[in-house]
Amino acid sequence: MSTRNELGNMDIEALEALYLQYKENPESVEESFRFFFQGFDLAAKHYPAKPQDTGAGVSAKEIAVMNLITGYRRRGHLFTKTNPVRSRRKYSPSLELETFNLSENDLDTQFEAGKEIGIGRATLREIVAHLDETYCKSIGVEYRYMTKPEIVQWLQKKMESARNQESLSKDDKLYILDKLIEASGLEDYMHRKYVGQKRFSLEGSEAIIPALDAIVSHGGQYDVNDIVIGMAHRGRLNVLTNIMRKPYEQVFRGFTAESYDEKIKGDVKYHLGYNNTINYRGRTIAVSLAPNPSHLEAVAPVVEGIAKAKLEHEHDFQYNQVLPILIHGDAAIAGQGVVYETIQFSKLDGYKTGGTIHIVINNQVGFTTNYLQGRSSTYCTDIAKVTQSPVFHVNGDDVEAMVFVAKLALEFRQKFNIDVFIDLLSYRKYGHNEGDEPRFTQPKLYDIIAKHKNPREIYAEKLINQEAITKAEYESRVAAFQSVLDKAYEIANESTCLSIPHFFEEKYKNIRLPKPEDFETVADTKISKETFLDLARRITTLPKEKNFYNKTIRLFAQRAGMIDNDSYDWAMGELMAYTSLAKEMFPVRLSGQDSERGTFSHRHAEIITEDGEEKYFPLKNLGGEHAMVRVYNSPLNEYGILGFEYGYSVANPFALTIWEAQFGDFFNVGQVIVDQYISSAQEKWGIKSGLVMYLPHGYEGQGAEHSSGRIERFLNLCANYNMQVINATTPANHFHAIRRQLHRQIRVPLISFTPKSLLRHPECTSGIADFTEGHFQEIIPDKEVNSLPEVTKLLLCSGKLYYELAAARKEMNARHISIIRIEQLYPFPEKQLRELLKQYNPNVDLVWVQEEPLNMGAGLFMKHQIGDCELRIIARPSSGVTAEGLTALHKINQAEIIKEAME
Repeated sequence: MSTRNELGNMDIEALEALYLQYKENPESVEESFRFFFQGFDLAAKHYPAKPQDTGAGVSAKEIAVMNLITGYRRRGHLFTKTNPVRSRRKYSPSLELETFNLSENDLDTQFEAGKEIGIGRATLREIVAHLDETYCKSIGVEYRYMTKPEIVQWLQKKMESARNQESLSKDDKLYILDKLIEASGLEDYMHRKYVGQKRFSLEGSEAIIPALDAIVSHGGQYDVNDIVIGMAHRGRLNVLTNIMRKPYEQVFRGFTAESYDEKIKGDVKYHLGYNNTINYRGRTIAVSLAPNPSHLEAVAPVVEGIAKAKLEHEHDFQYNQVLPILIHGDAAIAGQGVVYETIQFSKLDGYKTGGTIHIVINNQVGFTTNYLQGRSSTYCTDIAKVTQSPVFHVNGDDVEAMVFVAKLALEFRQKFNIDVFIDLLSYRKYGHNEGDEPRFTQPKLYDIIAKHKNPREIYAEKLINQEAITKAEYESRVAAFQSVLDKAYEIANESTCLSIPHFFEEKYKNIRLPKPEDFETVADTKISKETFLDLARRITTLPKEKNFYNKTIRLFAQRAGMIDNDSYDWAMGELMAYTSLAKEMFPVRLSGQDSERGTFSHRHAEIITEDGEEKYFPLKNLGGEHAMVRVYNSPLNEYGILGFEYGYSVANPFALTIWEAQFGDFFNVGQVIVDQYISSAQEKWGIKSGLVMYLPHGYEGQGAEHSSGRIERFLNLCANYNMQVINATTPANHFHAIRRQLHRQIRVPLISFTPKSLLRHPECTSGIADFTEGHFQEIIPDKEVNSLPEVTKLLLCSGKLYYELAAARKEMNARHISIIRIEQLYPFPEKQLRELLKQYNPNVDLVWVQEEPLNMGAGLFMKHQIGDCELRIIARPSSGVTAEGLTALHKINQAEIIKEAME
């Protein structure tokens, strides 16, 4: 039964009761009734009661018109003219007058409801025309699901007062035309000069170029000083040149180059990033386009991390000064889960960047897949509803509409600091790439596209008809731009050697690429005894005026006791690394699931008072001047947050940035970031990063998903000093490894396999001298055996297994066995190991011992590295599973490893 019929069957008392219920709690009333009552309230605002009206002072027709207005605001986006090459799907109920209990007989009747949309008392015809112009032409808007009235009303006023269009001067129109000439002209030129080569053309979606230009050029009016862009390959070359101002000849040379001017592997031209500082209409603005892999949307969290670092360290947390822009494809934004992860953390304190402008290049096809096969949602942008962000759907053929929406989106973001989405409905002139045949799968669509004029031609005809420009003048502008490209083409062909500008080159001017000697010399990471003791006392002292949980008080008392006993556990070693760096003015950022307390309850970087009302941060109370130490609990995801922290580390090489997995096994959810950025960005793009990954690792009978951080996967990716992989066994060595990240002239990602059981192991401690006089040890020699030449069996191992082997040796009094700890697995400390092995009998039985199955862990890597030495491996049998499911089986297999090592 329709709402109208249900209301008609209600007596006045029931209707009044339902209305009162709605006023008290709108969500408790069925949506269709809310829709009616909203119209009722809006109508009642605009004119006084009259004797002939109903009891509330509102005529039924006025209510109907108010319902009509609400209908357009809520559902007008379903009935727009936003698709340039396809007919829109049909939706019901429609916006026909009859839907709202109105008819054509009412069109010339005047209604007070016109005041609601800013046109005063007006005829129904005028009201409908105004609403249709605003909500159902080239722009469709979704925003009425937003629950903050001030935001909804601001948008309504902005859109309805202007009818979602802007009055442009002749010069403004010609400027937009020039941007389209550049966008289309570049694509035409590359299509002719580099026949059949992939460039992932923007043709059909060129309106994004004047839109981006509008955001950049108008950003200064809203205090934007820094823009960070992330996008996939579609249209990237156009954005690089026509927005980022990368010289055309550099892009052209990417088609013909035969070598690089540096010893790097490089990457395809449509993955490269770029930084520039541009004078846009009299204002200088920094613009960065982050490099990206082919893994669609992987760049999204990286961009947010870059923006966050810039906000905190360059712009004093002023959200309006840094603007992230993410450019998506329609299939990717709907299909890639990392988009949801990125949007979901956009309002969280540790990750928010003050809102992102999302622009979707919606060519309505995902490679070959029709959009109806690519998503269940109505729109590809429906994920925007997660954060109650508005969505503007725009016809890609209407460039003025696109520019208007871009400016409105910018103003909205700067005012409310939340995300905003622009869905650019367009098409793709060719297949997925220029060598692909789209008619295999989309024959009808591509028949239409073949006959369809591009946005440049459409807009030029419009301006010619408006007499803003003549056809001859238009053709002259096109020819002039072609001449610019011809000159760039000549310059490009002068060399076959391609230069890839380093990303954030200015930030890294005193930081170089790593060399072998960086890992053979000692980095000075020790701190003074006085500094150590002062910081240790500060972070183990709780304020007396606050009431804490008894266990918290006991925990901090135990930590304070470590000072007196000169025996510091893993947590203290870790926290001392952070605080000492902070005192040296290096900011520290640690983020991960449960990282504030620590998955294994060891860190307690924040503690809560007994009443749960207040938090205390020991690491923020270090005395005197110091940089900040920030520890954040992340959302329950890995891909997005790992990408975010990577981006953060790239943008601030003088901060310690750490991502911590809840268990090491879980990093594989973020494997894309490891493969496409952390391990490879240095060789592909010349990007440097000092990111630290904490991966809790160790076999303690917790099953397949809580034992292994997959050491073998990282070692398989290691080459050319692209990463450091460690499995440290002492708090002091961990301390020095962390500090070493900022005390060398290199920035290399550090993969640290951190302990679980060792966090409370009585033997896993360090004395103050280890921190104040020591340094990072790639290898820890055996100090328990006095006569090394008499050793007949030499065990090599890493991580917590050392303590089990040492305990077994002690119990058996096996003095013929020596144990060396390989703390750094990569870069492999070959020189240090060779020197150490010289102290042993040349015929010593050399054995690598590991907990992992033979096909996992570091065993095969060690065998390859040691090479000419005959190395035996003791391990669990090869398996497709990392560990046993039963604790009893774990104990049996672990005992077998220890037994074999001791035999």
